[in-house]
Amino acid sequence: MMVTTGEKKAGPRRTVVFNGRVMAPGGDIEDGVVVIDGGRISFVGPAAAWREGGEAAAAVRVDAEGGWICPGFVDIHVHGGGGADVMDADPDALRTMARTHARYGTTSFLATTVTAPHEKLLEVAEVVARMAGRPGHPAGGAPTGGAQLLGLHLEGPYINPRRAGAQNPAHMRPPNLRELEQLYEVLGSAWRIITIAPELPGAEAAVRWLARRGVLVSMGHTDATHDEARAAVAAGVRHATHLFNAMRGWHHRDPGCIGAVLDDDRVGAEIVADGEHVHPSALRLAYRLKGPERLCLVTDCIRALDMPDGVYRLGDVDVLVRDGRARLAGREDALAGSLLTMSGAVRAMVRLAGVPLRQAVTMASLNPARAAGVARAKGTLEPGKDGDVVVLDDDLAVRAVVVAGQVVYSR
Repeated sequence: MMVTTGEKKAGPRRTVVFNGRVMAPGGDIEDGVVVIDGGRISFVGPAAAWREGGEAAAAVRVDAEGGWICPGFVDIHVHGGGGADVMDADPDALRTMARTHARYGTTSFLATTVTAPHEKLLEVAEVVARMAGRPGHPAGGAPTGGAQLLGLHLEGPYINPRRAGAQNPAHMRPPNLRELEQLYEVLGSAWRIITIAPELPGAEAAVRWLARRGVLVSMGHTDATHDEARAAVAAGVRHATHLFNAMRGWHHRDPGCIGAVLDDDRVGAEIVADGEHVHPSALRLAYRLKGPERLCLVTDCIRALDMPDGVYRLGDVDVLVRDGRARLAGREDALAGSLLTMSGAVRAMVRLAGVPLRQAVTMASLNPARAAGVARAKGTLEPGKDGDVVVLDDDLAVRAVVVAGQVVYSR
């Protein structure tokens, strides 16, 4: 990957990504160009239609070398990476995560919690709220040197101990409106998503309260029956957390949460496409039933990404990482997050599930941008949107990553 920088001049920096196939909303553009001025996209089109202008010498040029020029990936469910975790409640940990995941195509993300005492969650929320960027204001918020932090995904504590997964059941509890009010007071619009088990006492009132405030309510870690899940959708649930995982299994006489999600076009869903959390056949089934516009690829990644094998903390539980697999320590049968990346999820959907690349990229960019409420600024390569770009080679490996016009990774 060739990245060159022209002479410095006064005014906003221009970044030009060229010599690649641009995955534009209206179709692929062979020998396309994406131009970013002042952090926002100013031009998307064929090279023959673009005229550089007098300030060309000041441009940063990213040569895609015939690869794919794609919209940046948005990860709405990520716990950690590079040895850092959201629950560290530390700005440096969030910066480490941002830089680590940027190498794999993530240009923006939601810091995702695990179940914990309320005081700890408030501490995490305060750090995230201070650092969260503002979509539409390129590189808004605290700079990370990598992906842009958009806000918080609160996964737990209002989830069902029967479907705890890798989280600590000791901290799980029914929704508490006073706690929700305190979290919202800290986070405001930086609170993007909450995962909740809708069958818990008080859940319906919590769902309605959260939905009125613009928080996307996602059902997960749930033992809800089909009827309970449908009632939750009627109350305002519009998403599902890591579909198929940590939820009541499907049965033809009680399809459960899975059946309710797959059978309702109002509900989107995350899916962990690593070939381990979800069988390729189930990936294909979800794709066919939800369509490419309602599935979001997520990583559910933990701090062990890019780290050696060993034991790592996820909240207050131990996770054993060996040969790229994460399990609860002492329980080989219990998945504990993943070491998946967004580019890896795109590859898996293409290679394991047979999904066309364009649709897989949409599931990693536009769909999660919609879920996070930032699709006006992110998710597609269009003039006026944030200058977030990922360059993939023909093997779908990341060659370069641009966040708000800044090259944060290249190889």
